[in-house]
Amino acid sequence: MVLELLVPLLFLGVCIYAMAGRRDVYSLMVTGAEQGLRTVLSILPSLVVLLALIHMLRTSGAIDRMTAFLTPLCQRLGIPPETVPLVVIRPISGSAGLAVGSEIIAAHGPDSEVGRIAAIMLGSTETTFYTISVYFGAAKIKKTRHTVAAALIADLVGFWMAGITARLLF
Repeated sequence: MVLELLVPLLFLGVCIYAMAGRRDVYSLMVTGAEQGLRTVLSILPSLVVLLALIHMLRTSGAIDRMTAFLTPLCQRLGIPPETVPLVVIRPISGSAGLAVGSEIIAAHGPDSEVGRIAAIMLGSTETTFYTISVYFGAAKIKKTRHTVAAALIADLVGFWMAGITARLLF
């Protein structure tokens, strides 16, 4: 009951606070909406390119080739071969990563070692390219410098530690 009223009460509270400070609530909301639309328009090209890239990678079979290429390295790191498609797609797309993770969990079971590792991977890694394109696009940053490399290393550590964590805890 309280959660259903949270957003309306929050909205009402902001309006009362603004009116108490003798501010024009409507014009402030319109200004905020304009700024939000500008932000959406500034990041939209990056998102369109990213979505097209994901579709091209999946359709061309490049994801399958990257998975085959990375499987030996992942096995050495203790990452199960069944989760390698998740390792490949997760940094690119959250929704595609979630779909791959769901397929892995459906195939192996949620209580299997592979299913647990996939679930930990989904929770401990980031959609690196999506996040960088959104945040850097919104801030109008053109050069990412070392951001992509550092973020991908963090993802790799997350994938690696998912395997270790699942084995230690379960």
